[in-house]
Amino acid sequence: MYQLVVFDMAGTTVHDRDFVHQALISAMKVYGFEVDRSEANAVMGYPKPLAIRQMLERRCADVALVEPIHQRFLEEMTRFYATDPAVKPADYAEEALLRLRAAGVRVALNTGFSRNIAETIIRRLGWEERLDAWVASDMVEQGRPYPHMIRYLMEKTGVKDPASVAKVGDTPVDIEEGRNAGVGLVLAVTNGAYEAEELSPYGPHHLVADLREALTYLLPNE
Repeated sequence: MYQLVVFDMAGTTVHDRDFVHQALISAMKVYGFEVDRSEANAVMGYPKPLAIRQMLERRCADVALVEPIHQRFLEEMTRFYATDPAVKPADYAEEALLRLRAAGVRVALNTGFSRNIAETIIRRLGWEERLDAWVASDMVEQGRPYPHMIRYLMEKTGVKDPASVAKVGDTPVDIEEGRNAGVGLVLAVTNGAYEAEELSPYGPHHLVADLREALTYLLPNE
């Protein structure tokens, strides 16, 4: 049995009605850059300053705009997650958290969001007592696809062996993060930002339709 399961947030454990894409597109548009959904989708899961930088570099635009665009994105996302009635757990997310902890498995969240957005989401959903740890991309040296967030969570939860860790996410960069951290299981859920055929080439151990199916791999002896 795995000792620690690290879940992504938006699109995996937190219902995402495409607002992350919309907020990123909107923030870029304020500064005169037109971005379509497919381009925004390509950077989902990355730390948002890095995502914005990549989109600016494709346009040979001034990377000094990363900070003001990111600030605009943060304002929109914080307001959304604090007040919008659409904010809710993803399908089977609470079941997964409860069943894993009941089985003695530590559960943690990580995200490409910044700390203030992650805190807003966790408070809004009332998950403070349901998690053993969480981390945002600006709390470590480098976010995804680097393994630093997973290693941070292992340290916080006292887990030594990456083979006893599972990573669950909905984007290619979630898969890359798990692979780079050397975890024992990488699951990609296909009801988030990407379809199965888009995730499969990145080499998850398994593709799952949702978090209930994920539990069949995370708790195989139940």
